[in-house]
Amino acid sequence: MIDATMTKRMEEATRLTRAGKLHEAMALLQGGVPEARSAATPNTPYQSYQGGNTFDGTCEVIDGTCEVIDEEATVSKPDPAEAPTGAFSPDDIKVPAAWREKWMKFRGGMAHFEQAQPEQARSAVEEPQPGAFTAGRFTNQIGTRDYKLYIPTGYSGQALPLVVMLHGCTQNPDDFAAGTEMNRLAEEQLCCVLYPAQPMTANTSKCWNWFKAEDQQREGGEPAILAGMTRQIIDTHGLDENRVYVAGLSAGAAMATTLAMTYPDLFAAVGVHSGLPHGVAQSLPDALGAMQGGTGPLGGGKPKGAGWASEVPAIIFHGDRDTTVHPSNAERVAAQYRASGASNVGKAGAKVEQGKVANGHAYTRTTHHDEKGKPRLEQWRIQGAGHAWSGGSSKGSYTDPKGPDATKEMLRFFLLHQQA
Repeated sequence: MIDATMTKRMEEATRLTRAGKLHEAMALLQGGVPEARSAATPNTPYQSYQGGNTFDGTCEVIDGTCEVIDEEATVSKPDPAEAPTGAFSPDDIKVPAAWREKWMKFRGGMAHFEQAQPEQARSAVEEPQPGAFTAGRFTNQIGTRDYKLYIPTGYSGQALPLVVMLHGCTQNPDDFAAGTEMNRLAEEQLCCVLYPAQPMTANTSKCWNWFKAEDQQREGGEPAILAGMTRQIIDTHGLDENRVYVAGLSAGAAMATTLAMTYPDLFAAVGVHSGLPHGVAQSLPDALGAMQGGTGPLGGGKPKGAGWASEVPAIIFHGDRDTTVHPSNAERVAAQYRASGASNVGKAGAKVEQGKVANGHAYTRTTHHDEKGKPRLEQWRIQGAGHAWSGGSSKGSYTDPKGPDATKEMLRFFLLHQQA
């Protein structure tokens, strides 16, 4: 009878925990183990951490989290960096030793259910709502990545466009969103914006691994994770699968081009800011050589990156004083898009325009059009600009407020295109 009761409590606690209701789950377990309650409050139900409950036991700090490790243990507060609020798993609950074996056996019975749904994203911090910038987590058979999602206030279930924004090294979604101000433009233009996050566990500088062979292929590595995440967001929110775009800065820009090469059926246009071509590096030395403007990608024999071409329309930004990613890479990126045989890009004369932002940078814009007169490739060379998002806000890192406004121009270019 006791085992049956414990099992029922475990089942219900697991259901509550999977729903993100950790406090309710713990209250249920706490109610079932009278000896685990604090002697000072024998009949008080479990309350939140903010309530200031005190439990007897010793405390050990592990990775910034204080865990009660005495037999009277109750629960540890998860590290926010490891598990966003509302995204707890049953493993986050600490139970008395007498329960632990039964709990782990019960958890073992759930393993098949969890493994059978590799494409299902983990719970988000908050339920996405119009006008909100919310966090979530996506997992497939390749790996897991967190993300932030912005849904404009004008969203009411209609099939809106989606822009995927890939941050640069050392950045994160919040920083990238603040610097590019893409959310503000998305509010005006009515589109959703997805910001995948690269963790330090995947790259110590939080760079997307554009220079690794395993992360340069379709249905494998980081491209497969990012494509799977994008598809899930489209499906979950009923977005327009024909108007999906990807843009990035630096390493994020290089990965954006990789996505354009490996998933041209998913992305209708791509924005590349201070990026590199696809396939020019398969190791860190290769990457550093390409970033410095080395001749490897264009050298003798079969050059690295040769043979890659994408029909995805592209808009490219690069500062001519970029000392991190040599400006010559902008032309190399453009060559991979001009090489496509699907249009007359590069065959007809390009339109070249000179301009200057008031109190800002001068620039040269070169536009290639298709046979219908629609721009298929735009190259923006910004005079005097370094390795920074053109026209961005000083609220974010790696931005140059002197313009031109890359966010505005990218979104304009994107919305001209959709999948056939």
